[in-house]
Amino acid sequence: MKVVLFAGGLGSRLAEETTRIPKPMVEVGGKPIILHVMDIYSHWGYRDFVIAGGYKCMAIKNFFHNFHLSTADFTVALGNGSMVLHPNRPLDWNVSVVDTGLSTMTGGRLLRLREWLDNETFMVTYSDGVGNIDLEALLAFHRSHGRLATVTAVQPPARFGNLEIEGDQVVEFTEKVQKKETWINGGFFVFEPGVLDYIPGLAEPLEMSPLTNLARDGELFAYKHSGFWHPMDTVRDRDYLNGLAESDDPPWLQFEREPVSPPAAAIRTEVRM
Repeated sequence: MKVVLFAGGLGSRLAEETTRIPKPMVEVGGKPIILHVMDIYSHWGYRDFVIAGGYKCMAIKNFFHNFHLSTADFTVALGNGSMVLHPNRPLDWNVSVVDTGLSTMTGGRLLRLREWLDNETFMVTYSDGVGNIDLEALLAFHRSHGRLATVTAVQPPARFGNLEIEGDQVVEFTEKVQKKETWINGGFFVFEPGVLDYIPGLAEPLEMSPLTNLARDGELFAYKHSGFWHPMDTVRDRDYLNGLAESDDPPWLQFEREPVSPPAAAIRTEVRM
C-alpha cells in the first residue's frame, strides 16, 4: 500500500530553519523529521512512500538520492575512487519524490499524485507530526466502516482545529476552533481512490472542502488515538521533540496494540454541518 507524505509547505512558523531547508528536513534527534514519520510506517510494514514535494523540493530529492552516502559509513579506495558502503541499518523502502508544485495546496498535491496511487487504497499523512499510531488497527477500522476516508483523531492543545464526532463518524470538520479539550485532525489518513473526486482543483487544501464534504456525505470516519502524538509547528515543538529523541526509544516508536471498535452502528444517513 502506498503512503503519501505531504512535504511541500513553506513552514513559515519555523522560519529560522525553513529559509534554508524545507520543513520535513528539519532535524529531530540528528535526522530529518520526515524519517521519523517514515519509521512509524515502516514498523508496521509500510515501505512504499510517495513524497509530495513543493517548497525547496530539490533538497528532499538530493537527500534521498544521496541517502546511502549520507547515512552509512563507507570505505573508499583513494587510488581509483571505488567505494564500499556499510549501512548502519538495512532499509527496503521504495521512495518516490514528486514535485507537486510550489503553490499547490494539500488537496491539489493528492490530485497530482493520482497516477502514482494505482487506483488502490492508500495512506496519507503530514511530514511534520509523529505519534505511536497502531497502523494495523487504523487500517482494520477503515475497512470495517467501508466508507471513503478515515482520519486519525487526537487530543492535543486547543490551538488546533476541531473534529465533531458522533460515535466514530466525523459529522463536522472545522479548522481553528478553540476549545478546552477537543478532537483534532492528527493526519494518518486512510483513503479510497474516490476521495480524489472530492478535490475540486490544485488550489484546494485537503482540510477545507474535501474533508468538509466527505463529512457531510457520511464518508469520513475518525479513528481515535489516545496515545502519543505531537506536531512540529514551531521552534518550541522542535526543541521538545529533540529532547524526546534523545531516548533510544522515543514515544512515537513505543507501540501498543489499540482496540478496534466496529463503527457500523455509528453510521448515520444525515450529517449535521
